[in-house]
Amino acid sequence: MRNLIARFIADQSGATAIEYGLIAAGISLVIIATVNGIGTKLNTKLTSISTQLR
Repeated sequence: MRNLIARFIADQSGATAIEYGLIAAGISLVIIATVNGIGTKLNTKLTSISTQLR
């Protein structure tokens, strides 16, 4: 039983999956922030164009 617990504590295979998950979450936050910023600027620009065409 002690051997089983020692192997479980020493096992680090799940750590890699967690690290990849954190990296993916970080990248997705950057993408969301960028798209949100571009969307706001694009909306402002298109509103300005629409107003000028009237």
